[in-house]
Amino acid sequence: MGLFENEIFMNYVLPVLAFAFLGVMGGIVLTVAAKVFFVKTDTTVAAVNAVLPGINCAACGFTGCEGYAKSVAAGESPPTFCKPGGDKVVQEISAVLGIEAAAVEREVAYIHCNGDCNATTDKYAYNGTPSCAAVIKYYNGMNSCKHGCAGFGDCKEVCDYDAIEIVNGVAKVNMAKCIACLVCVKKCPTNLISLRRVSRTVNVACSSTDPGKATIAACKNGCIACKICEKKCPEDAIHVVNNLAVIDNEKCTNCGVCVKACPKKCIHKLEVCPEVS
Repeated sequence: MGLFENEIFMNYVLPVLAFAFLGVMGGIVLTVAAKVFFVKTDTTVAAVNAVLPGINCAACGFTGCEGYAKSVAAGESPPTFCKPGGDKVVQEISAVLGIEAAAVEREVAYIHCNGDCNATTDKYAYNGTPSCAAVIKYYNGMNSCKHGCAGFGDCKEVCDYDAIEIVNGVAKVNMAKCIACLVCVKKCPTNLISLRRVSRTVNVACSSTDPGKATIAACKNGCIACKICEKKCPEDAIHVVNNLAVIDNEKCTNCGVCVKACPKKCIHKLEVCPEVS
C-alpha cells in the first residue's frame, strides 16, 4: 500500500503538517509586515507625555496631552503651556529637553459674579431642566441680572476635582483644589469664569456691562461704573471699560485701595492662594 494511500497519514499526519506550514507562513508574513509598517517611537515625545497630567483638558491649546507632547518635543511649543501641571511639570519637561526651566505661576479659576440671593431676585419661577445652559434660553435666565451666575452648577458638574460649589446661588471656587484645567471656563454659558494668577489677589466680582442704573436695579452688588476706583488707584491699574471696572494685572500691586473705595463692594481682595491639595 502506497504512503499517500495510508489512512493514518491522510487523516492525521497530513492535516498537522498543513497547519504547521500555514503557521510558519503566517509568522513570516507578520514579521515582514511588522518591519515594513514599523513606526519609530520618539523617545522624547514619550518622556514628555509621561510627565504631563494625562487629563487631556486641552488647556494648552491641543486636543490632548500627547498632541502637546509632540509639539514640545518638536520645538514648536514651550514647556509652559500645561496649566494643570504648573511649575512642577515645567521643571520636569525642561529636564527631559535639557533646557533651563522658566518659572510658571500657578493659576486658578475665578467667578466674576457677586450677585448672590441677597443681591438679586428671580424674574420668574423656573421648573425646567436644572441647568444654567437651559435656563438662560428663557429670557436670559430667571435671575434679575442677565450677566450673573445662573446658580444651577453646570461648572460644578463638569469639575473633576470638586473645586466648585454653589453658595447662596453663586458658584465659588475652592482654590486649594482648582488645577486651572479650563473645563469650567468653557462650560459657563454666561462666560463668568476666567483664570487668574494666584498672585493677582484683587479682582472684580461683576460681569455686567449695563449702565449703572440698570445694573443696580438688577443686582445690589453690581458695578455701577462710578469710576471711584479708577480715580483712587495710585497705579492707574483700574479703568471702567464698557460700564465695567477692569483691572490691568501688569500694573496692579494688590494694594487694595480700590477694594476699600468701591461703594458697591464688587471689588474683592482674595486670600493668598494655597497649594493644590
